[in-house]
Amino acid sequence: MSEKNLSHIEKIKTSSDALRGTIKESLLDEITGAVREQDHALIKFHGMYEQDDRDLREERGQKKLDKLYSFMIRLRIPGGLISPEQWIASHHIAGDYSTGVIKITTRQTIQLHGILKRDIKPTLQDFNEAKLDSIAACGDVNRNVICSAHPAQSPLHKEIHAYADKISEALLPKTKAYYEVWLDNEAIADKKDEDDPLYQDRYLPRKFKIAIAIPPDNDVDVFGNDLGLIAIVEDGKFVGFNVAIGGGLSATHGNPATYPRLATEIGFVGGDEKIMKVIYEVLTVQRDFGNRADRKLARLKYTVDKLGVEGFKKEVEARCGFELEPARQYEFKQRSDHFGWQQNSEGLWYYTVFIENGRVLDSEEVAMKTALLKVAESGKAQFRFTANQNLILGDIAETDKTEVEEILTEYGVIRHTESASPIRKASIACVAFNTCPLALAEAQRYLPALISKIEPLLTKHGIKDDEISLRMTGCPNGCGRSPLAEIGFIGTGYGLYNMHIGGDRLGNRLNVKYRDSVNEEGILNELDGLFESYSANRFSDETFGDFVIRQKLVTV
Repeated sequence: MSEKNLSHIEKIKTSSDALRGTIKESLLDEITGAVREQDHALIKFHGMYEQDDRDLREERGQKKLDKLYSFMIRLRIPGGLISPEQWIASHHIAGDYSTGVIKITTRQTIQLHGILKRDIKPTLQDFNEAKLDSIAACGDVNRNVICSAHPAQSPLHKEIHAYADKISEALLPKTKAYYEVWLDNEAIADKKDEDDPLYQDRYLPRKFKIAIAIPPDNDVDVFGNDLGLIAIVEDGKFVGFNVAIGGGLSATHGNPATYPRLATEIGFVGGDEKIMKVIYEVLTVQRDFGNRADRKLARLKYTVDKLGVEGFKKEVEARCGFELEPARQYEFKQRSDHFGWQQNSEGLWYYTVFIENGRVLDSEEVAMKTALLKVAESGKAQFRFTANQNLILGDIAETDKTEVEEILTEYGVIRHTESASPIRKASIACVAFNTCPLALAEAQRYLPALISKIEPLLTKHGIKDDEISLRMTGCPNGCGRSPLAEIGFIGTGYGLYNMHIGGDRLGNRLNVKYRDSVNEEGILNELDGLFESYSANRFSDETFGDFVIRQKLVTV
């Protein structure tokens, strides 16, 4: 592609001195809380976004004040597993530098909001002391690799889960910019040490997401990712992965060229060397064929549709030097989290905590943040984040179970988890207002209140125990995975949402737009009618999403 056709961001990447740009100079500028314009794109590769408090924009504008800038930092935690010591560090870092809220994301990691520019380096240095980093947690590279979270679901969980970390390490950028800028390491003398055969100097056309699913669970929504790996177990042994390409849930309102897409399975690969080779070459094909002129059309799904599934597959096989085998059989039976106590094949215990929209804080109802700190300080449990924004306290010995349970009981965590309705536990919301610059409507601040108004409708129609998946995003970028919900709300304006219905409960089917830009009254009226019909006319064991499709309320 000629230089003149490249997007503005592409030119910034190639001229960035391996992602260094002028970030150091931006940090020294005390006139503004922001970074320089050309550094906006580069800091993403270091795991952060520049944001501002949108609740205060208008007021500050009227006073001729600069926006109240701050930064969100997201950690790289492949597979979502950290130690109690790392949780303790995260707890204190959140209190020292951010809003204090620890946000568990749908990509099995945590992010902190409200960090001032002067506090970015201390934050990252403190995380580094805890052996945590934010390298490649954002930006046009492979991001945090996610994996089915619950060890009790498979005796082979540990073996398969290890691939999350292995893939993450293999696909990290080679530049040492992160260490120089944030950790004050000396600049490397020979830039040849930064030669990067995967990303070169242009990186990928857009972000890249990988998920590993371990059937029968699809808690990661594997088909919503650029690259999905579905673990195949035969005769009690892990033999490899089915490979799925081209998933992605983002779109742009009013732009029909953009769309959500489910990943397409293209075959099976076994053997560690071949598995890693296929993953690597899928990225190189996207690097070489992806759209670098229009970022709205730059995700892998558009590359797959441009080349054709078979054409993309053949290109990967040519680069690998071997062909993929036919996809193998498996079955998904669930994608929600397994709340409460579970025991794995080794006799270890796990307690899955419900954390609404992933926001860890103390409230009048439940002292969640304090409880988790106390559990971490006991040293009795590992911390495992789920892709549904919840937390598993895991690897608990039989002799330690009572101590952990007493802490969870004392601070109201067990009561909070057990009392939440099925629809609330199955809900997901993105951050949206007040910090996300792309948000058109509320999500995490509003969805809990909306569910409180939906729950009486479920009771009214006798379906309060139905685990209907409901998700909300403040814009169509899909961070809350709303296109894969049975009921999805996508913000179009403040207080207004496109209402989508008809996704299936296992993550195998996208939902479809049902109503445009409805407000709360419209949402509740529509759901009242839908729930009434569903309750009266559904088949035995038929889910809401399947009922919607059978009744042709929307057409897939």
